[in-house]
Amino acid sequence: MARNFFDWKAASDRKHLLVIGATSSVAMASMLGCVSVLAVSQALAWGPAGTVSAGLLAATAFTLEAFIAVYGRRELHSRADLLLDATRAKEQTDELFAMTDMLQSADNYEDATAVLQASSMRLLPQFGAALYVFNNSRDRLDLAGSWNIPDGYHVSETLAPANCWALKRGKPHINDPQTGTLCCSHHASRVGTVEIPMMARGVVHGLFVIACDAPDAFSRLLGVRRLGRALADSMSLALSNISLREKLRTQSMRDPLTGLYNRRYMEDALERYLSLAERSGNATSVLMIDLDDFKKLNDEHGHAKGDAVLRDVAGQMVGALRPSDVVCRYGGEEFLIILPNCPIEDAAFKGEQIRSRIESLTEAHQARVSASIGVAAVPTTSTTASDLIPLADAALFRAKRAGKNRVEQAGGRSAGDDKPVRIARTA
Repeated sequence: MARNFFDWKAASDRKHLLVIGATSSVAMASMLGCVSVLAVSQALAWGPAGTVSAGLLAATAFTLEAFIAVYGRRELHSRADLLLDATRAKEQTDELFAMTDMLQSADNYEDATAVLQASSMRLLPQFGAALYVFNNSRDRLDLAGSWNIPDGYHVSETLAPANCWALKRGKPHINDPQTGTLCCSHHASRVGTVEIPMMARGVVHGLFVIACDAPDAFSRLLGVRRLGRALADSMSLALSNISLREKLRTQSMRDPLTGLYNRRYMEDALERYLSLAERSGNATSVLMIDLDDFKKLNDEHGHAKGDAVLRDVAGQMVGALRPSDVVCRYGGEEFLIILPNCPIEDAAFKGEQIRSRIESLTEAHQARVSASIGVAAVPTTSTTASDLIPLADAALFRAKRAGKNRVEQAGGRSAGDDKPVRIARTA
């Protein structure tokens, strides 16, 4: 390939220098010509003709000098504007890098929203903004945060994906009623907005909304759309990482079939609640629950029916308990419930309510559904945490032997055993 010895791009960038240099050379030549004509005219006595020629040359020189001054000033202003634009672009790039770095430390959606808000208010101080994030079922977007919102714009708490053109198209969309653009059905304001979907790894994680209340809102939103996309791209990756961490955390703690806590979480929670009970002196009870004849139900009606029964039983238990209570799937058709600050009498009453709710599923599933429940508590029936679950399990076994579908309490501590409860610690 032949080498290009002339750099046309560099020549184009230095065009103003070439123009000024050439014009200056012509102006200087005109001035020298003017002086020469005057000298020759005086020596040869040309008279008016020489004077006129010299004047024309002088006028040409002054005109060229004036052109140089105007052209140079214009080029100087142009170069100053380019320098200002480059400085602003560098500041925006630095801010976006800083935002990306901060988002790596965000543990949840609240942290990420705070980072986005700080960066948005520095980069887009004259615009309002709002962030929406998909919920777990991905049937709606919930408001994660909003800031600097114009007075005439109402920020909805939730958005339906089917009502948003930006989410339908997967592209930024401008809602500006003043210029008659196609607006989303959820947009009920005269304030203009640009809505930017936040996508990462091929999945939409949220929606970034930028609002502007100005007569020229459309052109201003069009001008900041690129910067808004840069903010949304940085944020979308953070939302993807947070969503993945939440999913992994949920999988590590939850049973996938019933959505209840798993046995690993139960063991940690039980130790924590019993430690609190030891310090406060309050009772903590547990219910050990086992579905009666569940193997027979699976054999006669199939495993799909068994899975449906397990899910409905989990729902009945959660519906009967307080927010502070912990419901876990202990294994198979066995469940364990931790009731903090609950004496054994109240726990037995709660167990009876749960037993009745489980039995009520019989009609819905056209199969007999019932449960046997054992109740134990610290400090009423147990002196240590290590025997709390075995005592509840023993009470459950007695309920099975007594005919099933019933609640049994564990036996009390022996008389005179008044020493404080000590929680067993595993090495």
